[in-house]
Amino acid sequence: ILLLIRNPKDVATSFYHFSNRMSPLPSYETWDDFFVAFMTKKMPWGCYFEYLSKWNKYAYDENLMTITYEELKENPVLGVKNIAAFFGISLTEKELQSVVERSSFQSMKKNSQKTHGAFGDILFRKGGVSDWKNLFSEDQNEKMDKAFEEHVGGTKLGTKLKYEVYCKA
Repeated sequence: ILLLIRNPKDVATSFYHFSNRMSPLPSYETWDDFFVAFMTKKMPWGCYFEYLSKWNKYAYDENLMTITYEELKENPVLGVKNIAAFFGISLTEKELQSVVERSSFQSMKKNSQKTHGAFGDILFRKGGVSDWKNLFSEDQNEKMDKAFEEHVGGTKLGTKLKYEVYCKA
């Protein structure tokens, strides 16, 4: 199993924009309204921290590889190599480069109309890292950090996310 996880602050930011563009989902007048709903577990898809906590039960399973979105953005070649090795797939240099190129956010966004139809514009917005800094107030940042520590701080997944997001930033 390949488990891709992401900085909870960017998850919230992404869900905010996604929710407001996806008509069946609740939309929010302001980021502040969304943030309250996100932090009080009022999301239609559940609580991201609880999702991470549930996966922590399997974090040491040899059949699970966890990788962060941030790792893949920072070094996609290494990320693809590690994923291929985990699944026992041997790639030539040409195949590796093809996978890296075709799985880049830019490439997926460019092809999203073909692969996802009209839904592609909703799914592929920016694909960046740290966009949360454009929305979070200092107070919201502190609340998110506290919730992170309470739910996943000190766990394998929490430690991995914290290193990728907080120590490398």
